[in-house]
Amino acid sequence: MDFTAFPLAVTLGLFAVCAVVIGTIGTWLTGVVDRLADRTGLGEAIAGSVMLGAVTSLAGIMVSISAAARDQPGLAMSNALGGIAVQTAFLALADITYRRANLEHAAPSIGNLMQSALLICLLSLLLIGAWTPPFTLYGIHPVTPLLLGGYLYGLVKVRGAQNDPMWRPKKTFETFEDVPAEDDGKRSLTSLWIRFLLLAAVLGLTGLVLERVASALTQQTGLSATAVGALLTAVATSLPELVTSIAAVRRGALTLAISGIIGGNAFDTLFAATSDIAYRKGSIYHAMPDSILLWTAITLLMTGILLMGLIRRERHNWGGIGFESVIVLVLYGLGAALTLVRP
Repeated sequence: MDFTAFPLAVTLGLFAVCAVVIGTIGTWLTGVVDRLADRTGLGEAIAGSVMLGAVTSLAGIMVSISAAARDQPGLAMSNALGGIAVQTAFLALADITYRRANLEHAAPSIGNLMQSALLICLLSLLLIGAWTPPFTLYGIHPVTPLLLGGYLYGLVKVRGAQNDPMWRPKKTFETFEDVPAEDDGKRSLTSLWIRFLLLAAVLGLTGLVLERVASALTQQTGLSATAVGALLTAVATSLPELVTSIAAVRRGALTLAISGIIGGNAFDTLFAATSDIAYRKGSIYHAMPDSILLWTAITLLMTGILLMGLIRRERHNWGGIGFESVIVLVLYGLGAALTLVRP
């Protein structure tokens, strides 16, 4: 459906409806994934990255794939990179909601450290793709299979590091360990999986609608595709990460809260890979505007700072929020300002 013929107020209303649906589904997914993590024995770090992180990203990946297929590389890539940035900022907001200690201190996990390093490697591959020759094979740039393979290889290493860690974080009074919660057993494992898949399907369909709405907003408002992707669709499709991380903190699933964001960010780099496959006019890394490189640099810097915070594990700081979280929020604000000033 073409939404460009609709009045701007109607288009904005549809955008808001999509955002509400995505945020609501994300809330429900948190409890389902937390139970599946305990019932399947995966643990919160792996369940957060693979299940929660990937599924809550479905709306976003549908936006990027649809935009790339419809010859809008700027929207596709800014949605991907902007989503990683805003989700990292959401983790700082989740830190504010946990008052006992800084979230980085309370939920130590070798898996989260490994996933942060994996994210930095995958983001670096995106930069390499933009600066290599625009060679493609069947319309796919060589960096795309490297992103896909690197992500899968990284997950194997993350799981291995968790199962056989070479070091363990120091336990303190504020440390919250990842232990299985008591399950009332009212829902069978099969019913949990069915509910998980149905919620995932709704997220994916909502993402398709959201891409068409975002394209209409680009034309109706005069904003650049980068601004719409990085500041509107990225925020809307990332609402599940905000909702689920805060809900996980309130449920006491602190490791799940962090891994859902970091793992989701690593998965979101695959938006670029799938967008390159969907884009049929060559390499999407060379078709995207230079402003996308700003968000790549911002997300690399934010992830590096977050990784330092996870290693440092400061207990308390300004008003209960970690120093690293403050810097992350400032960096996101800087990226948003630069995008609006120099779209």
